[in-house]
Amino acid sequence: MKKNKIYKIAISGATGFVGSNLSSAFHKHGWETVPLGRSQFKLSTEELAHHMEGVDVVINLSGAPVTGRWTDNYKKIMYESRIDVTEKLVAACSKMNTKPELFISTSAIGYYAAGDTVHTEEQHLKADDFLGNLARDWEGQALKAKEAGIRTVIFRFGVVIGRDGGALKQMLLPFKLGMGGTIGDGSQAFSWIHMHDLIRAHEKVIDDNSYEGIYNLTSPNPTTNRGLTESLGNALGRPTVLRVPKFILRMQMGEGAHVLMKGQKVLPKRLLDSGFTFSFSNIEEAVKDCVM
Repeated sequence: MKKNKIYKIAISGATGFVGSNLSSAFHKHGWETVPLGRSQFKLSTEELAHHMEGVDVVINLSGAPVTGRWTDNYKKIMYESRIDVTEKLVAACSKMNTKPELFISTSAIGYYAAGDTVHTEEQHLKADDFLGNLARDWEGQALKAKEAGIRTVIFRFGVVIGRDGGALKQMLLPFKLGMGGTIGDGSQAFSWIHMHDLIRAHEKVIDDNSYEGIYNLTSPNPTTNRGLTESLGNALGRPTVLRVPKFILRMQMGEGAHVLMKGQKVLPKRLLDSGFTFSFSNIEEAVKDCVM
C-alpha cells in the first residue's frame, strides 16, 4: 500500500471498545470508515460484498465477550459471533469486484496454553480447551482470505488497557472504593496491550505491506494479576489488600471463570523483529496513563 494514502476501511464491531477507538484514530488521518453491524450481516453474501465495494481494508473485530457464565447457549453465541461472521466476511470479500488489499482479523491469546510457558508466534503450546479451539477455528476462517489472494494479518490480542472501557473500566469502581485486590494469590500471568499501541500496530500493517500472517499484539513485558492490581492501586492511591477467592468466581461464572483465574505469558516476537516499537511496554506507565 502507498504511504499517506487516504484509506477506506470496513470495520465489523466498529461500535465496541476497540472498534470505536480505531475508528476515531482513522478519522484523524482523514481515512473513511464503513461500520459493519448486525444489519449488514443479515444481508446475503452478495449484498454484503456490494455494500463493501471500494474499501481498501477490512478489519474484523466481531465477537461476543468471553467473560461471563458460559452456558451451552452462550458458548454457541461466542462461537457463531466469531466463526460465522468471519466466514461470511471473507466470502463477501472474495465476491467483491475489486477485492480489498488487506484483511485484518482479531484473535486472542486464549489460543495459547495457560501457565508459566512463554509463548511466541513460532514457539508455543496451544490451549486444548474451549477458548483455544475457538481461537483456532476463528483464525482458520480468517486465513481463507489469504487463499482468495488478499494480504491477511491476524492479531492475537492480549487484554486491552485503555481509557473508558475494557478491563480497567470494570475494575475502577471497586479499586476507588479501596476494595480492589488480586484474584487468588495473583500469580497468574497477565499479557496486555495499551490501546495506543494497538492502534499504532493496526496503522503500521495498513501502511506497510511487508506485514503478513499472525502477530501477538501484546506488550513485550507481560506482568501478573498482582502486578496489574498493584499498578492500579498505586495509580489511584488506594489499598489493594483484598483477595477474590477463586471458588467465588467459579460459583458466579462457572467455566467462564477460567478467563480470570488463569493467564498466558505471551511475547510479541514478530512485531519486535519487524522493528515495531511500543510506546507503553511497562504496566505501571500504561495503567497510570489510562486512569490519571
